[in-house]
Amino acid sequence: MADLNNSKQNSDLRVPKHIAIIMDGNGRWAKRLGQPRIAGHKEGMNNVKRIAIAANNLGVNVLSLYAFSTENWTRPSKEVNFLMRLPVDFFGTFMPDLIKENIRVMVTGFTDKLPAKTRKAVFDAVEDTKQNTGMILNFAFNYGGRAEIVHAAKMLAIKVKNDEIDPENIDDESFSEQLLTGPLGDLADPDLLIRTSGEERISNFMLWQMAYSEMVFDETYWPDFTADNLVEDIKIFNDRDRRFGSV
Repeated sequence: MADLNNSKQNSDLRVPKHIAIIMDGNGRWAKRLGQPRIAGHKEGMNNVKRIAIAANNLGVNVLSLYAFSTENWTRPSKEVNFLMRLPVDFFGTFMPDLIKENIRVMVTGFTDKLPAKTRKAVFDAVEDTKQNTGMILNFAFNYGGRAEIVHAAKMLAIKVKNDEIDPENIDDESFSEQLLTGPLGDLADPDLLIRTSGEERISNFMLWQMAYSEMVFDETYWPDFTADNLVEDIKIFNDRDRRFGSV
């Protein structure tokens, strides 16, 4: 792993406040090694630990990881069941490191649809780290951008129906507050999206929030993605001219 604390070069980085990562390539990583897909997911889980600590050391405020989408339920049941067990294993082994690193866990997604053991694992992690004041490690689990937008629209419709808000007063800010990322406040919108494995699409991830995110499509499979890759992708971000529709 790169020496993130002592490198003069890294100290010159303009570090994004919020980085979102689509962790892609676990299955292809495993296939390349002649292993089953679940082996790739297991190694991908281990890499979450490494990259979370690296991002925290760099000074990232929020690291959002696309862990399981609303569309992933269509995968083979054996694979889905394994993915549902990963949070139990992950938090069972990584919690001491999260506490030590002062990282706070957040979960963004439709958690009511998760199996009971999975739901308990993620909620326990949120509760056990709620006093931490460092980086927010935000897992998008059973998350879908379109479903999130529809859900926000329904919440606002209920508020209108109950005379809690005038339709004329609905704006970007009030809509954003109803999104699943609402608790992140001003940090809700990623500055940088990284997708690993070379695929170049956003796959229904944070559709509203990424209106002005810079995007980097990294060729590296997620299990092989290192702190050095993260730094290199941030350097690409540093070279971008973010104008937000201005000139």
